[in-house]
Amino acid sequence: MQTNIPPRSARGTRRTIRLTRRGRIALIVTGAVVAGTAVAVPLLTTDDEGEPGPTSLVIPEGWRATQVYAAVDKALALPAGTTRKSLAKADLKLPNDAEGNPEGYLFPATYPLGEAPTPEKLLAAMVDKANEKFTGAPVAAGAQRNALNVYQAVTIASIVQAEAAGQRDMAKAARVVFNRLERGMPLQMDSTINYALGRSTLNTTAKDTRIDSPYNSYQRMGLPPTPIANPGDEAMRAAINPTPGDWLYFVTVKPGDTRFTADYAEHQRNVAEFNRVRQDAAKEDLAT
Repeated sequence: MQTNIPPRSARGTRRTIRLTRRGRIALIVTGAVVAGTAVAVPLLTTDDEGEPGPTSLVIPEGWRATQVYAAVDKALALPAGTTRKSLAKADLKLPNDAEGNPEGYLFPATYPLGEAPTPEKLLAAMVDKANEKFTGAPVAAGAQRNALNVYQAVTIASIVQAEAAGQRDMAKAARVVFNRLERGMPLQMDSTINYALGRSTLNTTAKDTRIDSPYNSYQRMGLPPTPIANPGDEAMRAAINPTPGDWLYFVTVKPGDTRFTADYAEHQRNVAEFNRVRQDAAKEDLAT
């Protein structure tokens, strides 16, 4: 198995259960997962007078590079694929570990288009903002404190961004990642499978978990080779300041109720409750 494991102490492997994106359900219990709800986020803003034409570009937290490229193409009224092709000449100031891939470093924020905007200018602004956020203290010091380099910390933050149900769960989700790495356990996060398959869903099958990809965190140990999204400030803080705890599993039983545990049997009970909540919701939907 390929590895990308930070140099931390290893412990004995424990029995595991698969974690889905946002840690909501375990496949081996039910053989199926529930689809997530897409959240609409405005991409473009216009001037105060409501004149046509965007004046700025909004990049939400957790977007992948492919989504950013498409948004830039749309903002600048360019043919689809133009921004992706511009990477070769963008001269982005990425860390060596990125090997030219800006995933994780297209920082989520609002970017003014300015005069004569180009994909290269916008991508450079995003990477410069990421470097401003990531390379100084406290991120660099926090990464070092956790025996990580900054790129590994950004990778963990991207997983946390994808997996946590909300900001208050992020630091606990980060601790699950650290605990699994320390124990030599695969991360088993469906967010990495989704990234490999270029999709966003909770409907991950057992077949999906057998795909041949360096992002398959069911079959490959350690962190994925790159971030899987572009994390924001809260996810980054969680990645370098994980909440103390021994948790290995988590499941969001219902909105606002995410349960973390180190006990496999307890996690199974939580998953069973999640399934009951899901089934009741489905019955209510059919009745309306």
